[in-house]
Amino acid sequence: MKRLPLLFALSMVGSTVDAQRDYWQQRVEYVMNVTLDVTSHKVNGTQQLTYQNNSPDTLTKVYYHLYFNAFQPGSMMDVRSRSLPDPDRRVADRISKLKDDEIGYQHIQALKQDGKEVIFKVTGTILEVTLAKPLLPKGKAVFDMKFESQVPIQIRRSGRNNREGISYSMTQWYPKIAEYDFQGWHAYQYVAREFHSPWGDFDVKITIDPKFVIGGTGVLQNPEQIGHGYSQSAKPDLSRNLTWHFVAKNVIDFAWAADPDYTHDKAKVPNGPELHFFYQKNEKTAETWKKMQEYAVKVFQYLNDNFGRYPFDTYSIIQGGDGGMEYPMCTLILGEGSLAGVSGTMAHEVAHSWYQMALASNEALHAWMDEGFTDFASSEAMASILNETIPPHQSSYASYFSLVNSGLQEPANQHSDHFNTNRAYSTMAYSMGAVFLEQLKYIIGEDTFYKGMKRYYNTWKMKHPQPNDFIRIMEKTSGLQLHWYLRYWINTTKRIDYGVGRILETNGGTLVELNRIGEFPMPIDLTVTFKDGTKQLFYISMNELLGNKPANKAAEGRITLQPWPWVNPSYSLIVSKQQSEIESIEIDPSQRLADVNRKNNKVVFAELKPYSDPTK
Repeated sequence: MKRLPLLFALSMVGSTVDAQRDYWQQRVEYVMNVTLDVTSHKVNGTQQLTYQNNSPDTLTKVYYHLYFNAFQPGSMMDVRSRSLPDPDRRVADRISKLKDDEIGYQHIQALKQDGKEVIFKVTGTILEVTLAKPLLPKGKAVFDMKFESQVPIQIRRSGRNNREGISYSMTQWYPKIAEYDFQGWHAYQYVAREFHSPWGDFDVKITIDPKFVIGGTGVLQNPEQIGHGYSQSAKPDLSRNLTWHFVAKNVIDFAWAADPDYTHDKAKVPNGPELHFFYQKNEKTAETWKKMQEYAVKVFQYLNDNFGRYPFDTYSIIQGGDGGMEYPMCTLILGEGSLAGVSGTMAHEVAHSWYQMALASNEALHAWMDEGFTDFASSEAMASILNETIPPHQSSYASYFSLVNSGLQEPANQHSDHFNTNRAYSTMAYSMGAVFLEQLKYIIGEDTFYKGMKRYYNTWKMKHPQPNDFIRIMEKTSGLQLHWYLRYWINTTKRIDYGVGRILETNGGTLVELNRIGEFPMPIDLTVTFKDGTKQLFYISMNELLGNKPANKAAEGRITLQPWPWVNPSYSLIVSKQQSEIESIEIDPSQRLADVNRKNNKVVFAELKPYSDPTK
C-alpha cells in the first residue's frame, strides 16, 4: 500500500468515520435449503448460520426469533390484540379462533454449534440457545439447524390464503437470530411490531410446486431453469417441483411470496435498479398496477436525487394482500384498491429501502426513525411527482394535533409494543416522525436540511444508526445545537404554543410582545405585513441553538434579533412603523411549527379595536 502524507491520511480517517461513536455490528451468513409443501402448508428445511461476533463481549447464549409461533391461540400477540382498546382490525380476535391446521409454528428439530449439540428451549416466539462453547470477541461460530414450520392462515403480514387470494406471503418465515449490539440482546417476543436484525448475506434455495411463481429478496441465480418471466427462453419442467435459488448480499432479512397466478412485469429506473412487479392481473388490478409501475420508477428517481442512491440492483413490488410491509430489496403490498391507494402504499414501502433497509435503525425502539422518515420521504416524492399544491406533510400535522386533543399522546421514546393504544403508536411512529423532520427543516433551513439527510444516509447506510447518530449529523451539517429538540420531541409530550401578546405604540414605532404559552421552546419566524403590501421579516433564535439558521431567498432582508432564552415566557421587539401602518403580525407563516393553537399566532389589525390586547 502506498504511504499517504500524514495530514491527508488523518483527513481521510475523519471523512470516513465522520466522528462516529465507537461502532461495531454483528455479521451473519445464512445458507438455507427449504421445501414448501403447498398441500400441507409446511416448510421443511435446513439452515446453516455463520455468526461473526464483532462485539467486545463473550457470548454464552444466542437467541433466535420464531415469529410463526405468534399465530397460535393464547400467544402474546393474541392476548395483546384482544386486550387493546383499539386493536388492529386485521388481527382483532382472529388468532384465538385458529384451528390446529391453521396456526403457525416453527419447530426446531436439531441444532448444533460447530458440530456439537447445544441445549435450547422455546418460550413463545424466542428460541434460547446455550452455547456448547462460549463465543469470544472477534470469534465465529457455525450453527446448523433443521426445522419444520407450518405457515399460518394470514392474519397479519405473514401467512397463506389471504383475502385477496395470494397463496403465500413468506415474511419472518425462518428461524432468525436476534440482534446483539451495545445494548445487549434484542430478543423481543413478537407481539405486534417491529423488527431488528443483524446485517449479512443470504443464500436461499426454495423448492415448490412448479406452477408457483416466486418474487422476493435477492437476485435469482437460475432464471434459465425457472422461467416464469425471469427468462424469456426458459420452459420449466412442470412435471416436478422447481428449486428457486436466490442470493442477497448485505441485507437484514429475506422475504418472499409465491402464487400460481402471478403476472411478472419489469421496469428499469434510469441510472437505477431493475424493478419487478408480481401481481394477480384481473379487473381489480390490471389498470392500477400498470399506472403504478410508472410512479414506482419516478419514486426511485426522486429518492435517489434527494436522499441518496438506492444501494441494490433490483427491487420487487409484490402483491401480498395485507396492507404494506417493507423488506430488503422488496415489499409486499395490498394489490386491490384505487390507484391513489396502491401508489401511495408503494411509495411508502419503497422509501423504506432508505429508512430501514439501508439505514437499519432499531424500529422496535425508535419507530419514528423508520416509519416517520419513510412517511416524510415518500410524501415529498409523491407530492413532487403529482405536482400537488397541498403541503405534503399537512396530514401528518393534522394527525398529531388530533392525538394531542384526544388526550392519548405518549412519549415516542418507548418500545413500539408498549404503547397503550394503537392510535398513539401509529401517530407517534408515522406522523410525529414526519413532523420531526419538517420542523427540523424549519429550524436549520431547507438547503442545510437536505444536505444533512444525504450526509446521514452516506455515513450510516448498511449500519444501525441511533437517534444520537442522526442528530449529530444534522448538528455537524448545520453548525447548530439540536439535542434539545430531539429530547423535547421524542422523550416528552410537551407541546408548542406561541401567541402574539400585547401591542403598544412607542415613539415612532410599535412594541410587539410574543408569549410562549406551551412548554416546548422553538425559534421563531415572524412576519409583519404593512398596509402598503410590504413585509418585514424577523428571526428570533433561541439560546439552546447557539446560532442562527441561514436566511433563504424568500427571507432576504430578514432582521435577526437576539435569541429568546427558553426560560423566558415572553419576548418583546420593536417594529419600526406605527400600529396604524400595520396590516397583520404572524408567528410562523409557513405553519411548520406544530403549534397546538394556531388561532393566537396571527393578529389582523382591521379586526382589533385601537390599542387593544389581542390575548383578551
